[in-house]
Order: sequence, then C-alpha cells, then structure tokens
Amino acid sequence: MRPLVARIDSVALGHNLMVAKRLAGRARVLAVIKANAYGHGLLRAARALRAADGFAVLTLDEAILLRAQGYSHPIVLLEGFFHPNEIPEIARRRLQPVIHRSDQVDALARAKVERKIDVFLKLDSGMHRLGLQAKAMLDALARLKTLPHIGNITLMSHFARADEGGEYIQPQLDIFRRATAGLSQPISLANSATLIRHPETLFDWVRPGIMLYGASPFAGESGEALGLLPAMTLESEIIAIQPVGKGEGIGYGHLFTAPRDMQVGVVACGYADGYPRHATTGTPVRVEGRLTRTLGRVSMDMLHVDLTDIGHAHVGSPVTLWGTGCPVETVAAAAGTISYELLTALAPRVRIEEN
Repeated sequence: MRPLVARIDSVALGHNLMVAKRLAGRARVLAVIKANAYGHGLLRAARALRAADGFAVLTLDEAILLRAQGYSHPIVLLEGFFHPNEIPEIARRRLQPVIHRSDQVDALARAKVERKIDVFLKLDSGMHRLGLQAKAMLDALARLKTLPHIGNITLMSHFARADEGGEYIQPQLDIFRRATAGLSQPISLANSATLIRHPETLFDWVRPGIMLYGASPFAGESGEALGLLPAMTLESEIIAIQPVGKGEGIGYGHLFTAPRDMQVGVVACGYADGYPRHATTGTPVRVEGRLTRTLGRVSMDMLHVDLTDIGHAHVGSPVTLWGTGCPVETVAAAAGTISYELLTALAPRVRIEEN
C-alpha cells in the first residue's frame, strides 16, 4: 500500500469548535463544512462538529446527505438555490438558502411549498461577489415578509479583507449598519478572522470555516498560536535515497543544483495527490521528526527532500508534509498560496484515516 495518508483528527475538530464557541459568546455557530469540509470529509467533519448550532454548505446534495444521516441542525446553503426547481426540496428538507439576487425572491414568491422556508438575505457591503445593494436588499426583505411560506429571515454579509485589520472591516460594517438600521432581523457577519479578532462583528450567527480545521486565517500566524489544533496531517515515507554530487541537478528541469555533495530523499507524494506543484525549493517538510526542505520541482507522484543533515534517515522514514509539527500555513506560504487551497485540493486517491 502506498504510504501516503491523510490522518484526520476528530478530537482536534471538536477542540477547534469549542474555541469558536467560546469566542462567539452568545452568538450561535454555523460550522462551515462546504468543499467536503475543506478536504476533511463532509460526514466525518459533521460527526466531529455535531455540537455546532448549525452547518453551512454549498450544494443541495451536501445538505441532503446530512439530512439522510439524521442531522436535524439548521443547514444553510451559502449560494442559495441555482434553479427554482430546487425550492420544493429545500422546503421539504428544512434548508435555509442564502438569497442574493432579486430573481431568487421572484422564484420564492411563485413557489408552491407545504412548509415555511427560513432564509438568509445577503447584502453586498463591499466585497462585490454575492449580495444585493442596500435598496434592493430592503425591497427584497419587504417582499419576503409578505410571503406566507417564508419563515425567519436572517440578514448577512461577507468581509472582503477580514484577515487584514480593523481598518478594512469598519467600512463594510458601517455600510451594513446603515442599510439595516431599525431592522430587527437576526444578523450573521463574522467568519473565522473576524470571530477571532473583531467581536463587534459577532451579532447572532457566526460562520467559522478555516479555524475549525486548525489553520489560521491570518498571514504569518499559525493556528497553534491561536490555540487551534491541526485536524489534518498529511504523512508519507521516504521511498528512495539518492546521493547527489556537488553541481548535479535534481528532478524535472534541474531547477535545483546541489551546492555540495548531498543525500536526497524521494517522498511518495506529488501534485496529483494535491501537493502544490508550484512549491519551491525550501518548502518545509518534516522527516524523522526534524524539519528540512523540499528540493526542485514537485513531480506528479513524488517530491525530493534534503536529507543531508538527517543522517539516520532511511527508506521508510516517516515524512510529515503538513499538519502536526509542520503547519499547513507555513507550507502554503512557501508555495505562494493559502492553507485553504492545500486542504481542499487533497486528491481522492489519497488514503484517509481517522484518529
């Protein structure tokens, strides 16, 4: 069996949820488990995060799977519905779509359903991705309140620069407050970054995502520094060791040339497994419990690591590509990306084991 394995720590998921709940105070927590729970497995994460007040997913299929497994939590569809023919199923499954376009309100007005639908109504406060402008949002709210089959309405928005500081939070928060002044509906604004750093954004529902998986939403800061535990550790082994002489090249394109005689290990993991091909020489990796670095270009199924100063390394030596002892944030930063991408890009062929 190929030694590459992603170990999912359910205890870490539960711990991180408790951190989120503590920070949330009186606000209720929607655990964001879209994208196969950021690569951790939708149902696996749902079990570990059962103590959340609700779940947020992307697709109707994800929500139906959760209901089929017996989860009675509120479930929010973050992109709402994509076609009006989904509305009866949304009502039947007691799901809560995010409404972000006026034509979705039109579709709800025409819908024939047997039970009330709770919805989230989204204001575009400055990210300009999904959401209605202030007047259109107020018009949508007024119309939704007249529909007998619409139940609770929660107002929401999303921050574009939540990880960068309060000066970027405040303008969007001001827009939201002006647009919703005098309204009594519950509010959901906070994601992981604002939940951790900006209590003024908490309101009624918070939507933690990346922090639940033990990674930090902030550049240059690890989840561990925030009291979080990594929920995924990607592990493999050394499958070959090559002596490389000074001046010799390594891997495709010889992007790395040995500055001295070296011992180079080959690890069973490559970009077809979800490891970033654009990770450059120097990306951190742990071998036999010691931090070292990748060398050269990542191949489809393998990558090179520097074993020169790890004299006891051998074929079969354990390798941590990210996770416990090798934070995914530092690997992502070295590869010029973010931890979200690494976790969600884990390939289906990677074996998963749950601790």
